[in-house]
Amino acid sequence: MFYQLIQRKRNEWINRPECPVKSILAYIETKGMMRDAQIEAIKTYLFLKIECGNKPLWKLFSEGDFLTMDLNEISLTVRAREVLEQNRAAATLYEYACLKDEKDQTIAPTLKRCIEEHPDDIDFDGIFHSIFYGVEYPDYIFSLPMGAGKTYLMAAFIYLDLYFSLNEPDNPSFAHNFMILAPSGLKSSILPSIKNIQDFDPTWILPEPTASQIKKEIQFEILDEQKTARKSNLVKNPNAQKINNHQPFEYLRGLVAVTNAEKVILDKFDKYKGNDPSLYSDKEWNEIRNSNELRNIIAKIPHLSIFIDEVHHASDSDIKLRQVVNKWTKTETFNSVLGFSGTPYLSSADAVSVTSDLSLQNKNLSNVVYYYPLIDGVGNFLKSPVIKISTGSNDDIIRNGVGEFLKDYGDTVYDNGTCAKQAIYCGRIGNLEENIYPLVAGIVSQYGLNPVESILKYHAGNKDYPVPEGAATEFASLDTSLSKIKIVLLAQIGKEGWDCKSLTSVILPQKGACPQNMVLQTSCRCLRQVIRKEKETALIWLNEDNARVLNRELDKQQHTSIEELNKGGNDNMYTLERFSRMEKLHVPPIDFYQLKVSYPTFPTLAWEDELNTEKSLSDKDLFTTSDSILIKQQDLKGNIINKELKQLIDEETNLPVTFHLWLHLIAKESFSTLTVEKLYPYQEQLKIIYQKISEERDGSHYLKGKYAQREIRANIRKSFVPHRTVQIKEDVIPEQAQLLKIEKLDSPILVTDKSNYYPSQEDVLKIVDSDRGNNKQLKKNIEATIETLKKLHGQEATIQELCNDPGNYEKKVDNVVSKTYHYLPYHFDSRLE
Repeated sequence: MFYQLIQRKRNEWINRPECPVKSILAYIETKGMMRDAQIEAIKTYLFLKIECGNKPLWKLFSEGDFLTMDLNEISLTVRAREVLEQNRAAATLYEYACLKDEKDQTIAPTLKRCIEEHPDDIDFDGIFHSIFYGVEYPDYIFSLPMGAGKTYLMAAFIYLDLYFSLNEPDNPSFAHNFMILAPSGLKSSILPSIKNIQDFDPTWILPEPTASQIKKEIQFEILDEQKTARKSNLVKNPNAQKINNHQPFEYLRGLVAVTNAEKVILDKFDKYKGNDPSLYSDKEWNEIRNSNELRNIIAKIPHLSIFIDEVHHASDSDIKLRQVVNKWTKTETFNSVLGFSGTPYLSSADAVSVTSDLSLQNKNLSNVVYYYPLIDGVGNFLKSPVIKISTGSNDDIIRNGVGEFLKDYGDTVYDNGTCAKQAIYCGRIGNLEENIYPLVAGIVSQYGLNPVESILKYHAGNKDYPVPEGAATEFASLDTSLSKIKIVLLAQIGKEGWDCKSLTSVILPQKGACPQNMVLQTSCRCLRQVIRKEKETALIWLNEDNARVLNRELDKQQHTSIEELNKGGNDNMYTLERFSRMEKLHVPPIDFYQLKVSYPTFPTLAWEDELNTEKSLSDKDLFTTSDSILIKQQDLKGNIINKELKQLIDEETNLPVTFHLWLHLIAKESFSTLTVEKLYPYQEQLKIIYQKISEERDGSHYLKGKYAQREIRANIRKSFVPHRTVQIKEDVIPEQAQLLKIEKLDSPILVTDKSNYYPSQEDVLKIVDSDRGNNKQLKKNIEATIETLKKLHGQEATIQELCNDPGNYEKKVDNVVSKTYHYLPYHFDSRLE
């Protein structure tokens, strides 16, 4: 939540009459082409560049550049006020601790209290240095949700830097050249969308003729070559050659290089062989030199700003990409690192020590300077989704989800000529090919669609299933008017960075359809708006597992803050006495019964009823209906909008069947225990059943979906087998058990941390003393009399007589004895509990 402090100060700066960017912001807002999320991000960007001088975040916070709190309006101790008034870093951290969350609760009450009570024990500058990862360069993250236009925002930042550096070429706050990096694991989906930066219209943020002048300066280089150049006598890496062509670097300006992180990751030296060429083969050594060539030549680019898309993939200092960037930042003219992410969260929390007994846990990327929540984009620049959660099986979810999509969006064609599409995430390639594709092909056929033309299978292939021919080309053209694909089946791809605005629906039918930490990004792939400012809708189908994860991630996104965590920093051993209170509290035993079942030996094990097939086939209980599933509809805040029960429809309902084929199916499912010949004598009754559970459509008979067809066939087979009863003997044995098993309660015990034991040892001894009857005290008037006698002197005998009289005592009133634990002190498993 540090971005809230930045936003407060930013708003103060923008509202000043002399603010230097008022005119350019007015132009952008009047032009009306940038979204509100982008405009607010631009405001923060210009504030950090111009007003804050493009400094590292830890320095800005330590110097109090974002301080807005008036200490005169706050009640503080004398020492705390002195420290906060003299130390701007302390005042800033205190203002952060006083921030309120969505429920109007103080976000860091323990930190607030610690600063108030122990201000001299805290290294405020060191804390900010640790919170912002100890980096000595500007490292800012802009967090916008998917669909907000992060790539266009990158382009806007590039044009703004070039604009201001044109006016002030010697101002180190503004970059002259730019490198855009996408994490290596996402090269197939992110890099193509990054290329959209070239299409950005600079007149959206800058007036003419300045916009056109700067656009002519920009030189794009897409560093996506795979093979080594053969004819270059300067460099062997073709991507490095592209950069090298822009020499001399001293005057280089307007270079925008776009590449993938894997092209620039750290040296490929074997950690055991080091960098000695003699320890490698010629081929290995050439690969090492080529892989490091691009990285080294990028380091020479002057006034460079690094843009990292999906920066949460490079948040860990151990990740090679971050190590490379850290090396680049050591050059004299390096400008900044800008990260962009819709999910600025850490896979595991970072701990920052405040005192020996208090630390902060950072579950989010703390260097987020601007944050726009996903929920604010819905209905603004994102489609409004209908989220449905089903308790049914994977197949049922797909059957219902595809059916609803084809019914509601099957004929939808947007104004740009693209048709609505649905993505089904299949998890494994084998599951896609063997299970989901045949199922979806059958469903689309019922709607009159050709599966070959309307379904795209897209995956990376494996030893059993190669990459579908032409799938990559078809996938790349999905968001064009040429594509007629309705359903896209995906396995291990398309979870992040995939930009397909005509994607209108997503199905996550089972756990594992996508990584558990990416359910939010994956399910919201379909929310990108197709036509600007149009009110569009989307459809999301989830199973219960994925719905729980989605709700958890949505809740997490609404609570982006650094949370407090007290940890035990004391290594001393504490002695605790423990006591049982089971007798004192009169805790009764638990009565329960054990059921003992005995089976007699053969031949009295079972007996058979008389077989009456004709009667069984006439039984009304033979007709069982299909099960129902619960389908819930919720919004992105987790509120349930609608619930409905829907009957499961068996896939057999779409297959034509004759009476004789149905009889053969009954016999086949019996595994040769029932033959068709045995069914023929009962044809008349079986025909009555067949006619009731089937219907005629287009001259053919189909089984009705409302009946559980397999169960009915099983009931028919049961009619040909006598009912058997197994004889058993049941004995009910009464038993007793204790609520708590504390017969072997060890006391005393030694512990290193007593914070999870409650109540305190002092209160424990008071409670035990009270249990033993030692909880009486002298009445107030008797105590007053004794005090008077003591002053008179020589009244010891009278005082002793008053103390020995039982009538002069009353029961001690102490709330501590109301703590009715079964044993003391009670050991909680965690601070949360």
